[in-house]
Amino acid sequence: MKLKEKTYQNRRDFKAIYKCENCGSEVKKDGYDDANFHENVTPKWECNECGESSESLGIENFVSTKYPEGFQI
Repeated sequence: MKLKEKTYQNRRDFKAIYKCENCGSEVKKDGYDDANFHENVTPKWECNECGESSESLGIENFVSTKYPEGFQI
């Protein structure tokens, strides 16, 4: 699933719309804005419609965080 748009963010917690790179379906999910979440968690999320994930499709999505790693908010 690819991060399409953040709809809300408070510190590192956020709500966003994610879009499947395979079938284009969209879903709203909560997230945590750090490198681990963007690099290791979201690529494994499977689409509810087609069952594919970014990892299974071999797609790498780079998402930058709002705050630098290690920054205390």
